[in-house]
Parts: sequence; structure tokens; C-alpha cells
Amino acid sequence: MRGDDRYAPAAQPPTTRHDSYREDHCSVADFAGQIAAGTYAQQTQLAASTPHGIPLYDCDALRDALENSAARAQLQAEWVHVLREGAGVMVLRHAYDDTVPIDEATALFEDVIREERAQGGAGGDHFAKAGANDRIWNALEKLCLRAPELFARYYANGFVAAAADAWLGPHYQMTSQINVVRPGGAAQQAHRDYHLGFQTVAEAQRYPAHVHTMSPFLTLQGAIAHVDMPVESGPTKLLPYSQRYAPGYVAWRRDDFRRYFEAHCVQLPLAKGDALFFNPALFHAAGENRTADVARMANLLQISSAYGRAMESVDRSAMCEALYPALCDCVAHARLKAAQLDAVIASCAEGYPFPTNLDRDPPLGGLAPPSQQTLLKEALAEAWPAQKFIAALRQHAWRRETGAVEAARR
Repeated sequence: MRGDDRYAPAAQPPTTRHDSYREDHCSVADFAGQIAAGTYAQQTQLAASTPHGIPLYDCDALRDALENSAARAQLQAEWVHVLREGAGVMVLRHAYDDTVPIDEATALFEDVIREERAQGGAGGDHFAKAGANDRIWNALEKLCLRAPELFARYYANGFVAAAADAWLGPHYQMTSQINVVRPGGAAQQAHRDYHLGFQTVAEAQRYPAHVHTMSPFLTLQGAIAHVDMPVESGPTKLLPYSQRYAPGYVAWRRDDFRRYFEAHCVQLPLAKGDALFFNPALFHAAGENRTADVARMANLLQISSAYGRAMESVDRSAMCEALYPALCDCVAHARLKAAQLDAVIASCAEGYPFPTNLDRDPPLGGLAPPSQQTLLKEALAEAWPAQKFIAALRQHAWRRETGAVEAARR
């Protein structure tokens, strides 16, 4: 068994599709034009105010609307318009009329942070230096398992559910991460979010243009303020209407786009119990905490469409173990061309790095941990013995397991 230099990942850079967007074709002038057009496109009737063009909805005045089907439909239709054609972001003031569950959850999350620090958790971040902030991965499960009664009171929120249903429809999946930016915490760089926002430029350019259009409709990003957040504490920097720029998933790393963002972004103060929701294609970044005494805690909600999952459950780890010796033989004897080998791997191994257990499998050194396909290609390129590959594959699978799966095996 030998390695095959033809198949080394570095020798086969991803190619850009003709029907996709290219980073070097992006234009700040076009970007600015789309933002300007959005200011005229947005129409809001139910917002209490629109500072910087961002609709603020007074939930105290809208609670009855959630109980009336016609009024609820009108409100949700307006939210979809705002998120898609308008500012791309909205604030629900006083989404939690009772903030006691938030205070209790804050205390629980602070305990989790102390415990995970004591255990030496790295807490990698997608768009900030690892360890710069305090982050709790999979806060949803941790809250539910530690305090199910509190979990029920916390997530029994009609406005959070209505926002998710408006953008994603029924059967959505909730996930959440706690982020705490303490005094002196640095700002993030401008970016877009999951899915395509978590790809490298080279990878994002491989997706056709219509997938760039589709990606924002698979996820709703949100944040629940756990403390009062004056602007000085660094609430999220937002660029209203920036989700309207179609090639933005390949543009956001460019220095000229980031300079435009910094020159035109806005921030809004939030109060404990407010909820912020935005289109994942919106250019945004956590701000710098310039206060001396505010630990800015937010529960970051990432809510996913029901349509982001396959119909069948497949044991791809077992398939990879069974297939690896045959692939090694194909590489050793050049029985398959590189493109053919890629096709076999794509049909067997999991190519997407998510979902995963981010406590064990944090995105250190990049936006995403390695996928199963990445591991398989590395093993083939370096001609790993089968036992080494199987051990690495099982370690990879273990890092992705939830605590519940591991406990069930004991």
C-alpha cells in the first residue's frame, strides 16, 4: 500500500463553478447599491420604531396579536419581509415580560462556565480567538438536563416560537450557545453565518448561485439578552440590508467589504429580556466591550429548518471502515482516477462537519472541525494502515457524539 501524490488534497484545489459567485468579482459599489435599495424596499406597519432602519417591535403591545390567527399571520408576514427584503434584522422589545427565568438561567450558565473552566475547556469560537470570550456549546441540552423545569419556563416564549415559525415554518429545530463577552473583550470581524458563512471562500465558490440564495432560508439566527446591554458593552454590530447582496458569502472576508462594514455598521442597546433576530446572510459582528463592569451575556439561538436533514439514517462510520481497504488498493494500483475516487468517497463518508459536539470537536484553527470525508482523504493521501484509520475514525465519531449517546452505551 502506498500514497498517491495525485490524490493529495493540496494537488487538487477546489474548482469554481461557472454558475457560482467569485470573490474577485464582488463589488463594494454593488454592495452599497443593494443596501441603498433596501432602505426603499422595506415597509413596516407594526413596528414601534425603526432606528437605523431596524424595526423594533413592542411585544407588550403585541401579545394579544399572537393569540389572534389573522393578526399573528400579518405580524409574521411583516417579519419575513423585514428579514428577506428589508433591514434583515429586527428587535423584539420585552419578548420576555417575566425575566425571572432569564436570571435563573444566567446563574446556571455561570456555574457551567466555572465548571468548564476548571476542566480546562478551550471553548473555541468561530469568529473570535479561542478563549477570548466565555462560550457554552450546546447550552440548550445542558440547561434541559440540569434544570428541566427552568428549561420549560425559559423556552415557553411565544415570540421566540412565532419568529422561528415565521421564517422556517413548523417542525424547526432549536439549538443555542451562550456567549459572554467580559469587560475588555475584543470585537469580532464582520461575517455571515451558518451554513455558507462557515465555509472557506474556496469551498463557498463551489456551490452554485441558487444555493447561496437558499442558504439563509435554512436557519434563523437570534439572541436573547440576559443582561442590559448598553452600546458601550458591545452588542452586535449590524449592517442593515446587507443580506440583500447575493455574493456576500464569498465577499465578507475581503478587506474592502470589512472596511465598508466598519464605516456603516450600527449598534442598538438591548435590555434584559429583549430578543434580536436576523437573517444569517446579514453582515454582523459582536462588538467590543468597553465597559468596566458589564459582562455581556447572550443566549445565541440558531434555529434550523426541518428540511435540512436526510430521510434515512446511515451508519457512515461503519461504511468507511469497510470501504477503506478497498480504496487503499485502488489508490495503490491506480485503479480509479482522482475524480472517480472523489465520487466514491462522496457516496460513502459524511462530507459536512455539522452537526457535532462542539465541546469535544470545537472549530479550532478554522470555522468548522474536519469532516469524515476530510479524514478519509487524509488517510488515503498519507497511506495510513487500516488500524490507524479506524482508530482515527472512531475518535472522530466519539468527538461528535452527544453526552446522551455516550451515557446510553454505558
